[in-house]
Amino acid sequence: MVDLTDEERAAITVAMKRLALLMDEIGWQTQLAELSERQVRAVIEEAVEGFREAMADIAKAKTPAVPF
Repeated sequence: MVDLTDEERAAITVAMKRLALLMDEIGWQTQLAELSERQVRAVIEEAVEGFREAMADIAKAKTPAVPF
């Protein structure tokens, strides 16, 4: 397992919440092998985009404002 930072763990939590919304649409009982290519892409894109956005938000929150 990879040693994740606290920020990465927080970003994963955000991504999981976004994925949960998508899985509500797909159906939680749907097995991975039953997903269409479009659905698999949507799951991957949602996970990556959710993680990326959360990490950007975390970085922005940690960056001090420029005073000019």
